[in-house]
Amino acid sequence: MCIVRPPTALAAIFALIVSSAAQAQGEPPPATAPATSAPARAPFWDDARRGWHFYEDPEPEVTPAPPPKPAQVRSEPRRRDTRAPELIEFEQLQKRLEEYRNIAIIRPSEDNVRRYMQLEAQVVRQASYFSDVAQRVAWATPELDMTLQGRPVNSQAIEVFDREQSNSRAQSLADLARTHVLFFFFRSDCPYCHAFAPTLEAFSARFGVQVVPISVDGKGLPNFPSFRRDNGIARTLQVTQVPAVYLAEPFTGKITPIGFGVLSESQLLERIATVAAPGADAYVPSVTRRVNLQ
Repeated sequence: MCIVRPPTALAAIFALIVSSAAQAQGEPPPATAPATSAPARAPFWDDARRGWHFYEDPEPEVTPAPPPKPAQVRSEPRRRDTRAPELIEFEQLQKRLEEYRNIAIIRPSEDNVRRYMQLEAQVVRQASYFSDVAQRVAWATPELDMTLQGRPVNSQAIEVFDREQSNSRAQSLADLARTHVLFFFFRSDCPYCHAFAPTLEAFSARFGVQVVPISVDGKGLPNFPSFRRDNGIARTLQVTQVPAVYLAEPFTGKITPIGFGVLSESQLLERIATVAAPGADAYVPSVTRRVNLQ
């Protein structure tokens, strides 16, 4: 029984025979185009070897694999707020007050503004109550009463405080005068130096502290006819303005500025007592200089 093959099948057989003959003679097979993505299985009528007198079952459909399920993120358990309930309430009050204010600013309707003002009044009343309680606690606890610390606020107490402080500073300055002197830098053509010189002269006579007048321009003043010419110490101390007063300790060479410009006796007394207090150098250590005065 002969099988009738279509022309396409005969052409394929002929090409197969020619290719086999060429390989037998050592000729390389004709180059073929590089394979691209392999197509699905060819239909049976294009394949001569399989024939076309029968039917083939269709290829099973490949169902795509379902996408992997996203991993479930385990939510961390909510931590319990361990703060004091008063702190939580205060924080909520602050937040609510800020929200009401912002809403009233953006939408200044009557209701929004009234709501904010009502809450603000509540906060002010609470703060006022706190102030009253704190005041009564201070009255009953002397170490917490700020009116008893430093300078008092009562007029009679201020008078007593100033008198006691002045006596204490005068005694301290009398002790300081044994080892310290005041450097007075001036210029003969400076009107402020002429105005300050009588005050400094009276201060020296009252408290017994010696004043060393130093002329920057080489000329004296009526109150200080005897003076020293500047030998470079003004540049060393960076004296850029006169009148200038420095507290000096000749034995150690320690010099500290007291002030510039015209000062009163009370200012001189207060400043000298402040800079001469124990540990005063630690506040502003850069202003204190060490100069060889011998």
